[in-house]
Amino acid sequence: MPQVRIHLPRRVNTNIPEGGEGGYRMGFRLSFWCVLMSLIFFVVPSWGSKTISADTEAVLGEIVVTATREKEEVRRIPAHITVITEEQIKASGSSTLIEVLNRVEGIHFRDYSGNSPQALIDMRGFGGDNPFGKTVVLLNGRRLNRPDMSSINWLEIPISQVERIEVMRGTGSVLYGDGAVAGVINIITREGRGKPSGGVSALLGSYGLHDERLWVSGAKGRLSYAVSGTNRFSFGYRERSKSSFQSGALDLGFQFSERNRLSFGVDFSQNRYELPGALTKAQMAINRRQYQPGHDNDEGKDRDGGINVSWESDFGSMGRFTLQFTEAYRDQETNMDSWWQWTNVHMRNRELKPHYVWDKQFSPHLKNKIAFGLDWRKEPYKKDIYNSRERKKKTAWAEMEKESLGFYIRDEVTVLDRLIFAAGYRKERAGIEGSYTDIFSPPDCFYDREKIYHAEAWEVGITYLLGKKSKIYSRYSTVYRFPFLDEVASISGFPGTGFLTSLEKEKGKSWEAGFEVSPIKDLKLSAALYRIDMSDEITYVGIFPVGFNQNIGKSRHEGIEFNFSWQPIKYFGLYGNTTYQKATFEDGQFNKKELPLVPNRKANLGLKLILPYEITLKPEIQYVGSAFLSQDNANTGEKLGSYTLINAYLEYKPKIKNFTANIFLGVENITGVEYESFGIDMRPWSANAYYPMPKTTFKAGLSFNF
Repeated sequence: MPQVRIHLPRRVNTNIPEGGEGGYRMGFRLSFWCVLMSLIFFVVPSWGSKTISADTEAVLGEIVVTATREKEEVRRIPAHITVITEEQIKASGSSTLIEVLNRVEGIHFRDYSGNSPQALIDMRGFGGDNPFGKTVVLLNGRRLNRPDMSSINWLEIPISQVERIEVMRGTGSVLYGDGAVAGVINIITREGRGKPSGGVSALLGSYGLHDERLWVSGAKGRLSYAVSGTNRFSFGYRERSKSSFQSGALDLGFQFSERNRLSFGVDFSQNRYELPGALTKAQMAINRRQYQPGHDNDEGKDRDGGINVSWESDFGSMGRFTLQFTEAYRDQETNMDSWWQWTNVHMRNRELKPHYVWDKQFSPHLKNKIAFGLDWRKEPYKKDIYNSRERKKKTAWAEMEKESLGFYIRDEVTVLDRLIFAAGYRKERAGIEGSYTDIFSPPDCFYDREKIYHAEAWEVGITYLLGKKSKIYSRYSTVYRFPFLDEVASISGFPGTGFLTSLEKEKGKSWEAGFEVSPIKDLKLSAALYRIDMSDEITYVGIFPVGFNQNIGKSRHEGIEFNFSWQPIKYFGLYGNTTYQKATFEDGQFNKKELPLVPNRKANLGLKLILPYEITLKPEIQYVGSAFLSQDNANTGEKLGSYTLINAYLEYKPKIKNFTANIFLGVENITGVEYESFGIDMRPWSANAYYPMPKTTFKAGLSFNF
């Protein structure tokens, strides 16, 4: 993350002497097995009469696809799940996914300017000094996580096309493999249905914010379509925090027969942003909105895009098969004049994912559903470091690649229509290889180095359905994470020790129990109690630049999440959530100390009032507790302060013939609280540094649906 590099490094990608495993050339073999599995299912006759259609969901409760990689009723799944609908997104007045997700229990974002495209997500206490890649983020099933220690670009996702967001908390290694430590977030875009429909919207706000969106979707015969575009600009709360963003997306679907469907999606985005840097308390007392002195020209530019091709076949009594192929790219250009570093990064992510599901009703009281599949992923990565902004001469360059193949199987048994047993297993093999040249530091160079990893994960869960809307559940699972490219290899341009062949994967165990109940009409309650114990965590040992990474860390992440919504009458509703969590080191010199940057408490409370003349008023309160600053593993310094924000939103929906309109007004941080979402303990070199967040912010928007 470019902003972090303006401070003394928190971690260094280093090496100890080599001694790893042999060659890693599995690409052809992995592709062969994926294609072979796909062909097996394609030649199966299309028996049965069941149709692939969203209409089948109407007889069930709320449906999700993320938790089991198959359409399933939420309350049948042994996990704490939140579904955010398109209507909820529109009503919130949010212009980014960060604003939407930050209201969800168990999720907390660290931002650098109030509009950062690469804010860092903390789920279930995994937001310490290395939060990267601990939560898997998907766009229609396509993985957005990067192979290096960097956040995804949250503005990459076209919010105007989002139909719903599924948030599954807790470990997901069995179905999603590497990195699904804290949970999985799947952003699902709109599919075309029925007669053509669409909309346009415009949002204006403080600090020069304007956000325009356009979307159209529908179906004609067997062809469905959905297209959207977004343009967003903001000067930002702080000086030199300007950002400009444009995106577009197209989704097509073709129903070849009642049992076979092909889907194709393509999206692209480009984003330019400035990096204001951190400020000391003395600097904030003078002007909270200034940029850090010396950061006059720090900035970044990203270009992202991808395609998603999916084939669905329904074989009736013989099961269902899906084959998904995705390819994504990112080109990133970063200019950090303050650190004398100018870099270009180019990466790709190719995935091939065949998935098969077969369910069988053995008797009126016994049903079984089994699912299995393969995940193949290849991630080429290239990084060039230059001597100046003009990029006339390279000083260092790296070519790396990560490739993996995982097999998974999950079985679900339903007894007496109430008791559901689930179990799953995954085995995955991954390899990292590459070369690095640094003309100023020859000892750091390495060529054709490689490291192979093996991992296994399994889970067992039980769910008991209560009445028509409630459940209780419990789950035990194991989890793992492979190292990032720049944890295994020093490719940053700073002093290091080359390629680390002894660095192994992180692993852990997770316990979770919870419930989702509706004790009275229009009251919904849900809660989850969890503990995740991680071991072999990658820790930097020594004092920069003399040190290296080792698998010596242990940590515990435990907490409770609670959510409720209550609408006793048509014109009044109350909703909210709260999270208590604690993340601690469990060995070494910091044993039982809290992980930095993880707040123990977070809460959201909102009120919905439907007033006359189609007006809705929604006041909200958000509380975030204190946390220790980054790098303060000993917990001896000052904390990042807690804060409470009061927001209010007004929505007017006039009834107009042939189309609907929505007029939106919002005021955030009404009381003008001065707070920071991120801070760094700089002792003993200098004063602590912080990233101040916006004070009172106004928004106003207008949209038309037709």
